Amino acid sequence: MAAPSPQVVTPTAGDASEPRSPAPITAVPLRHPWRWVSGIIVGLVAASLALAFAQNPNIDWPTVGEYLFAPLTLQGLATTIFLTVAAMAIGLGGGIVVAIMRLSPNPVMRVVSGLFVWVFRGTPVLLQLIFWGFIGAFLPEIVLGIPFTSIEFWSVETSDLIPATIAALLALGLNEMAYASEIVRAGIQSVDHGQTEAAHSLGMTPGRTMRRIVLPQAMRVIVPPMGNEVITMLKTTALVSVIAGRDLMSNLQAAYAQNFKIIPLLIVAAIWYLALTSILAIPQAWLERRFGRGVAGARESAVSRVLRTWKGGKK
Repeated sequence: MAAPSPQVVTPTAGDASEPRSPAPITAVPLRHPWRWVSGIIVGLVAASLALAFAQNPNIDWPTVGEYLFAPLTLQGLATTIFLTVAAMAIGLGGGIVVAIMRLSPNPVMRVVSGLFVWVFRGTPVLLQLIFWGFIGAFLPEIVLGIPFTSIEFWSVETSDLIPATIAALLALGLNEMAYASEIVRAGIQSVDHGQTEAAHSLGMTPGRTMRRIVLPQAMRVIVPPMGNEVITMLKTTALVSVIAGRDLMSNLQAAYAQNFKIIPLLIVAAIWYLALTSILAIPQAWLERRFGRGVAGARESAVSRVLRTWKGGKK
């Protein structure tokens, strides 16, 4: 008996199924009612505290407005800015030198730089300010001559050569040098050592390798903490008032020692310090973006993004 032949089923036009797109998904946002409730409560508490502070009669807003742009305040502000910029220049320039000395294979360089960092980082900056402010009591006269002989070429009174402002600059600059050296050293050590070896194999000198290869890459690590150091330095200049350094805080202290309006003048100082720290945060953010180019996580500011889009549209 022959086996039955298989039946062949030919699909018809009606049986063909057309590919259908999936039905759209209706997204239902997740509700966070307590997030809004907590935000409203925190906002109300903050607004009530700010209102209570602003309406406090002991603040004496007319006095704040009187001294905010007074010549005494602006002169102290100029000294504060000078101390911040000059001390950071000394600290950053000297910090690079000290960091390189600490990384040197020369044991004398390492020991001397390590002792420098140990002394200036291990003692309070207030103590260093007082020491430099009264350096004349420790070293009455500065003499240049031939060592171990009585021959002198030049001499000057220490108090005449190092007034209060210069003493404050030395104290802040040397203290910052110790901290900056550790930041720079960490940035240098973050660069792969293989790049230094590759540069040396191409015939680059150690100094050129440091300037052209290592430091540009180390800036990614150096810039964020160094920006914080600038802001910290600005606020640390307030300690100069202990040696009458004629900075912002020194001048305002001299003013409220005469008129006894302590709170209004402290608010004047707080306004100027907040304004300056806010201004300093702008170049810090720009430097972080610039040296962070090509690194994962580097963000572009809204202003830069708009300018880039506008320039692209004009081409």
